Formats: sequence, C-alpha cells, structure tokens
Amino acid sequence: MGLFSEVGQFFETRLEEFLKAHPQLELQAIAEQLQEQEQEANRLTQDLQRQLTQVEQQIAQVAQDIQHWHQRVQQAEAGRRPDLASAAKAREAALLRQGNQLWGKMQGTKKRIEQAQSLLVQLQQKRQEVKQKMDELQASQKVEDAYTSSWENFSSTSGDRQTYNSATDPLEAQFQKWEMDEQIRQMKQKMGR
Repeated sequence: MGLFSEVGQFFETRLEEFLKAHPQLELQAIAEQLQEQEQEANRLTQDLQRQLTQVEQQIAQVAQDIQHWHQRVQQAEAGRRPDLASAAKAREAALLRQGNQLWGKMQGTKKRIEQAQSLLVQLQQKRQEVKQKMDELQASQKVEDAYTSSWENFSSTSGDRQTYNSATDPLEAQFQKWEMDEQIRQMKQKMGR
C-alpha cells in the first residue's frame, strides 16, 4: 500500500509541476472540469423536474380522492349511516395527511431545483471566466512570441540600442505571465482545489 501511495504522490507532484509550466493546459483542465460539473447540474435539474411533475400528479390525484371521500361523508350523514360516515371521515383525514406530505415534498423539490439552477449559473460564470483567462493567456503568448521574433530581428540588426516598446518588452511579458499565473492560482483557490 505504501508503495502505491508514494507512486501516486510522485505522479501527482509531476502533474502539478507540468501544469504550472503549462498554464494553458491547466486552464483547459479546469474548463473541462467545470463543463462536466455543468452537465451534472443539468442532469440533476432534469431529474428534479421529473420528480416535481410526478409529485404534482400525485397531489392532483390525492385532491380528487379527498373530494370523493368528502362527498361520501356527506352522503353517509344524509343517509343516517354514522358508521359509514365515520369510516369515510377517517379515509378523508388519511388522504389529507398524505396530501400534506406530498405538498412538503413538492416544496422541497422546488427548492432543490432552484439550488441546482443557481449552481448551474455559477458554473457557467466560472467557465466563462476561465475561457476569458485562456483567451488572455493565448493573447499574451502571441505577444510574447511576437516579441521574441522581433527581438531576435532587432538584436541582430541594431547592435547595442536600448529602446523598449511596452508591447514587446520581455520584462513586461514576464510580468504579464506572472500576473496570469497569480490569477489562475487565485481561481483555483476559489474553486476549492
């Protein structure tokens, strides 16, 4: 058992190091995880909607049964049959209790649907944030690549001139990468990783 946990820890550490070295892949993994959670939230919402429909149908059926037995109570009382009236009242009371339980179940299901939908919105927002960060990182990478190629061209032709363009400054690119890594770390903390 100890060997397996050590090997698992080793691979987990290597994976974390690899993802830190490749933030685009890390963001992509987060986006995929969020998408899976979003799909799960959608499935949960659909299941809860089906449950809600079933409970509403059961409530409608119980309401009809209550009306039926209420009429039976009135019929037995009009026919001077207290034994039947008493039994019909007991049946009506049992149906009222069942209706109350179903009503509570319906309210609980509605609340769970609201929570699932709220979670879905949060996941969609998080996924949009991750997509935005991926786009920013990709744009930053393009700027860095453009800088590298222009710097190579510049250094081969310009000699010792030291003029800096903020869009192609390697130090600025390093700061942008560092800021992006910091934002990714903060997003991971918010997500509870």
